[in-house]
Amino acid sequence: MRVLLIEDDNVLGAGVRDQIKAEGHSVDWVTRLDEAGDYLASAVYDLILLDLMLPDGRGIPFLRKLRKKGDVTPVIILTALDQISDRIEGLNAGSDDYMVKPFDLSELSARLAAVARRYTGNPNPLIAIGALEIDLAARTVHKNGKRVSLTAREWVLFEAFLQHPGQILSRIQLEDKLYAFNTEIESNTIEVHISRLRKKLEKNTIETVRGMGYRLGDVT
Repeated sequence: MRVLLIEDDNVLGAGVRDQIKAEGHSVDWVTRLDEAGDYLASAVYDLILLDLMLPDGRGIPFLRKLRKKGDVTPVIILTALDQISDRIEGLNAGSDDYMVKPFDLSELSARLAAVARRYTGNPNPLIAIGALEIDLAARTVHKNGKRVSLTAREWVLFEAFLQHPGQILSRIQLEDKLYAFNTEIESNTIEVHISRLRKKLEKNTIETVRGMGYRLGDVT
């Protein structure tokens, strides 16, 4: 998953960024709304984390503008504003969740995953594919009842296929799940991770579509 973090608090921003990166996702962190606009014009994000009080303006008008343009990217508001009226305003502006600072980083991760699941059309965290049993909330995979150990990046790639069943994902789309802007991308990273996933899961779990990319295979 690729996340845009809009937060001007350096300590909190670093903590949130590191939490998301530790889970294998890519995250771009900006501290101003004008920067956020530039980033959104240059990349496709799976989720936006939005502070409401930024140096160059308030987050609510920014969110309303996004929604007015038809942007449906999930948004979780992160703010110190804790009044019920503030929550109502944020939700009515088009946010998908609202978290009041200070908050637990583990809870943020859980909410981030829950919002992502809702946008893929399946809020159920439990998925069965052939001999595989997947728990999206716990980020675990069992094969024939035995736990399969995946690295953070392997999980992020596998989750991307689970969220887009039947859809072909290009190498560039998959790289976007793992790398933020200004990050050096190794030429064969995607191929290596997919090869490892096939060995750990089922050979046909991920299919190669020549010249186009990869998709979730039929392992039933």
